[in-house]
Amino acid sequence: MKSSFRFSLVGASTILFFSLSQAQEKPANSAEELAKKLANPVSSLISLPFQNNTDYGIGAFKGSRNTMNVQPVIPVSISPKLNLISRVIFPLIAQYNITGAGKSQSGMGDVLATAFLSPSQPKNGLTWGAGPAFLLPLGTDEMLTGKKFGIGPSAVFLKQSNGFTVGGLVNQIWSVSGDASRSDISQLYLQPFLNYNWKSGAGIGGSFEITQNWISSNTQVLFVPSISGVTRLGKQTVSLSAGPRIPITAPDNIRAAFGWRFGVTFVFPK
Repeated sequence: MKSSFRFSLVGASTILFFSLSQAQEKPANSAEELAKKLANPVSSLISLPFQNNTDYGIGAFKGSRNTMNVQPVIPVSISPKLNLISRVIFPLIAQYNITGAGKSQSGMGDVLATAFLSPSQPKNGLTWGAGPAFLLPLGTDEMLTGKKFGIGPSAVFLKQSNGFTVGGLVNQIWSVSGDASRSDISQLYLQPFLNYNWKSGAGIGGSFEITQNWISSNTQVLFVPSISGVTRLGKQTVSLSAGPRIPITAPDNIRAAFGWRFGVTFVFPK
C-alpha cells in the first residue's frame, strides 16, 4: 500500500512537472520581477513549490516530524480583470515518537485546496484574493488524518512597494462531514508576512504562523524568518529559501523545541 502510494505520488509529480514545463513559452522574467511575484501568493505566476519543514523535540516523547509540502500554484485568467488562482497543499509526513514512544508514521496528510479570485493587476501596489478553502481527508495513515471534510473562507491582502511586500493570509475551516468518532474541526490560520527583495532577486523576510483551534481552545504560534534567492538549474528557473522555525507558543503535547524550513520553487514564467 505504501509502495503503491509512493509510486503514484512520484508519477503524479512527474506528470505535473512536465505539464507545467510546457507552459514556459516566453523568455524568463527578470530575477527582480520573479522574486516580487513569488512574494505575492496571488500573482499570475505558475509555480511548483516544495517546502520542507523539520521539527524536533515535540511533545512528551521529544519526537520529530518532517513535512514536505508540495504546493502547485496555477493561475487561470477568467476575464481581462480577474484571475482564479488555485493553490493545493499536499503534505507528505514522516514522524517518530509523536503518538507514543518508539512509534512512527509516514504517508500523506489531509490536503488543503484553495481557490482565490484576484484582480489581474494590482492597484497602487495593493492586491487581494478571496475564495473558498477545502480540507480533504486524504491522509493515508490513521494518525495523519482527521477523517473530516472541511470548508471555509480564505483571503489574502498585501502591498508591494520599493522592494517590500507586506501582507497577510487567513483562512477558517469548519468540518461539515466525516467520521463521527473523530473530533470536529474549527480552526483559524493566520499568516502575517513581511519580505524585502533586492534587484538581484535575493530576499529576506519573515512570517508568523498562527493556528487557533477553537474546539480545544489552544493556540500555536511560530515565527519563520528566511532568506531567499532566484537562480537557474540549467534552463529551469528556481527560487531557493531557508530559515529556522521558531516556536513561540503551543500546547505542551504538540510544541516543538526547534525546527528548520527549506524550500525550492520551480518557476514557470509566462
